[in-house]
Amino acid sequence: MHERDGARGRNHYRYVRGVGRLLVLLWLLECTTAGQSEAAEWSLAPSIGAKGVYNSNLLLTPLPHHDTYGYWVTPATEFAGKTERLDVSSRLAADIVGYFGGEDRQFTNVFAPLSVRYRTDKDLFGFNGGFTRDNTLLSELQATGVVLQFAQRNQWTFNPTWTRTVTEKLSVQSSVQLSDTTYETARLADHRVVGGSGGLQYQLTERDQILLLGSYTDFRTTDSPFPFRANFPGINMSLTHALDESLTGTVYGGPRFLSSTTQTPVGSFDANETVWLAGASMTKKFERAMVQVTFARDLSPSGFGLLIQTNRGEVSGTYDVSETLALGLNLVGMITTGKAGTAIGATFPESRYVSVAPKLTWQLLEWWWAEVSYMYRWRDTDIAISSAESHGTTFMVTYSPAHLSFSH
Repeated sequence: MHERDGARGRNHYRYVRGVGRLLVLLWLLECTTAGQSEAAEWSLAPSIGAKGVYNSNLLLTPLPHHDTYGYWVTPATEFAGKTERLDVSSRLAADIVGYFGGEDRQFTNVFAPLSVRYRTDKDLFGFNGGFTRDNTLLSELQATGVVLQFAQRNQWTFNPTWTRTVTEKLSVQSSVQLSDTTYETARLADHRVVGGSGGLQYQLTERDQILLLGSYTDFRTTDSPFPFRANFPGINMSLTHALDESLTGTVYGGPRFLSSTTQTPVGSFDANETVWLAGASMTKKFERAMVQVTFARDLSPSGFGLLIQTNRGEVSGTYDVSETLALGLNLVGMITTGKAGTAIGATFPESRYVSVAPKLTWQLLEWWWAEVSYMYRWRDTDIAISSAESHGTTFMVTYSPAHLSFSH
């Protein structure tokens, strides 16, 4: 255990060093581009927020528990740069968090994303990625509906893309995906995902666009007591249709040919399966509001050391009551099952999860914002004696002074 803790400390040091390298990269991009381009605009937007938190069941457990209170302090800086060909953006932020009452915990989250776009006459090169250090109870739960341990997660992501315009209607797309995830607890399995995709995009009409992609993904655990590896090549087709200027819909789907190997003390187990993934989304924009509805069936990696299949539906909307007051609502429902593997030697149970989160945002003064939100969560599994629910409220005040900007 001590050896693993030491290794995690060294990994965390490398991650922090990597964040510094990201900052250096941003600075180099700024200097290089500003020197070569006739017009360059750069901006820096610092902010700091303070949030009070209450939750009736933070761990979302059906067992007896106590209410939890907490605080969040969030310093952040948004960086953006733009030239005739290059767009760069990032939001460096940290969450300094403390909980007490039902759970006495202190931890720090770190967010260092980076987005880059570079255009030529016929090519668009892109990159999305960076480093995230967050808590699984908040991040992976809302993404997959699965409750993991109350633990910190360190994740690197790299997603370079390339789009080549062949004709006015036809373009070639390609991308590479890489993520490396480690947890600061021996009870969860570190894992790595490597993949890529490529295909054709064709503009059928002014309102219709079709995309055909072939993809390959490899998932493997890196320190699980029951090593698990899976790969799934697949085909995906999507169609996007703009009904009018304010209403757009997308549908997609295709098979994944899943092959997996699980190592156990009694031997190795192989499995093969064809999984059909699909999704749809629709976005409607009004003069003062926006509504988005999405559904997706997907395969996702999990800290339990296997792939899980998520069936996720989400409805989100915003409404601007006035120039200084806005309302928001987010509703998520999920059904999650295990795919081609075992979770720490046991069958993964089906899980059902629902969350409802309304919020109100108010601009108090020119540089001050206040936000009040509420979240109801409900969860049930096949092996639980009873379901679990929680009620949470937050109140946050954010100070964001005038943006710093300069041009060259």
